[in-house]
Amino acid sequence: MIDLHLIGIGTGNPDHLTAQAVAAMNQADLILLPRKGQAKSDLIDLRREICAQVLTGPTRIVEFDLPVRGGPVRGNGATYLDDVNAWHDAIADAWQAQITQHLPGGGTLALLVWGDPSLYDSTLRIADRLSSAGVEITVRVVPGITSLQALTAAHAMPLNPLAGPVTITTGRLLRAHGWPAGADTIVVMLDSG
Repeated sequence: MIDLHLIGIGTGNPDHLTAQAVAAMNQADLILLPRKGQAKSDLIDLRREICAQVLTGPTRIVEFDLPVRGGPVRGNGATYLDDVNAWHDAIADAWQAQITQHLPGGGTLALLVWGDPSLYDSTLRIADRLSSAGVEITVRVVPGITSLQALTAAHAMPLNPLAGPVTITTGRLLRAHGWPAGADTIVVMLDSG
């Protein structure tokens, strides 16, 4: 049985980690750190720094190469969703290979997730693929401080107007459909797509 902890690490500032995040990291038998290539080496560097600052026990840290989005599916008439689903399948396969190699008898695995694992992140969807592949797994989400929370706090401002809604969307959808009707405050989650 794998007890998977998806730990929100916010923007990577160790001061923004919750006490729950620090405890979960220290309870893990293994922490997997994804390498995303030289152009994004700062991402793994920040994860390494977080581990160096908060780990107090013998937790093993293993780095692995994260599959690249837009691999073999792109260019074959695939849609954006086809591309992302193929990428998520490849990531789940990479996780499963690491689990098989480093936790063959089970244990507690932690992944450090930017922001919060439940807000505009696919880590939970990828974890579901492990269950579908027959991996005995329980998932625990440790929430993180999102960049949105950190930004509004840094400027001492509320996100929403008094009694007003907030719309959270992607740049892709905003570009495709324009400003949503009736929206006063919009948060745009940007990515490389």
